[in-house]
Amino acid sequence: MTWFEALFVLVAGVGAGTINAVVGSGTLLTFPALLAVGLPPVLANVSNSVGLSPGTAAGAIGYRRELEGQRGRMIRLVPASLVGGVVGAVLLLTLPDSAFHAVVPVLILLGCVLVAFQPWLSKWISVPTHTHRGAWWVIPAVFLTGVYGGYFGAAQGVLLMAILGLGLDANLQRMNGLKNVLATVVNTVAAILFVIVADVDWLAAGLIAVGSTIGGFVGARYGRKLPPIALRVLIVLIGVVAIVTMLF
Repeated sequence: MTWFEALFVLVAGVGAGTINAVVGSGTLLTFPALLAVGLPPVLANVSNSVGLSPGTAAGAIGYRRELEGQRGRMIRLVPASLVGGVVGAVLLLTLPDSAFHAVVPVLILLGCVLVAFQPWLSKWISVPTHTHRGAWWVIPAVFLTGVYGGYFGAAQGVLLMAILGLGLDANLQRMNGLKNVLATVVNTVAAILFVIVADVDWLAAGLIAVGSTIGGFVGARYGRKLPPIALRVLIVLIGVVAIVTMLF
């Protein structure tokens, strides 16, 4: 990797960390960047997952104020993300890419639609507003999102925001903080598994780790200032970009 290529990957990492903290889909910056500098797809995906893990953690730390009072939710949802992340990482190491490739754009599109229409859909979905438990289907949905996140992860945040928005009684910024914690769990457990059993390009992973950590704190600082409507629009726009990128 030349100095210019290294800088290119580092900058992509900063952008990915920023986007992940605010919405998700940072993988759509770093994964193509790694392919562009010559890494094979599977090696790029594994190295990308390892590198982005510190950045998602930085985003979660940056949103710690929004996490106050959500300890019960984290206790219920973190195990689902943890197990899902392990399952997804194992699938990446054992199944061909074609197994999930056709499904990914559909999932992202569904997430965008759910986020866009969440205020209206919530009126028809019964969510227990007197507790923090939320709808019964949130835990299995978070698990399935964890499986997807452990496998590839692009737009994992869009899907999580859609699930949390429909299934929990909380404002968008508090859900964003919770989303960052769940994504951190998925990325970290997948990264640990990859480090143990798979090949990792440590230069690429290190550059992304540094960049995404910087971006994670930047995204958390400015993302929490976005009003709900602006955050909702940003989620949908990034989701649409993710779909177009994957299809074309």
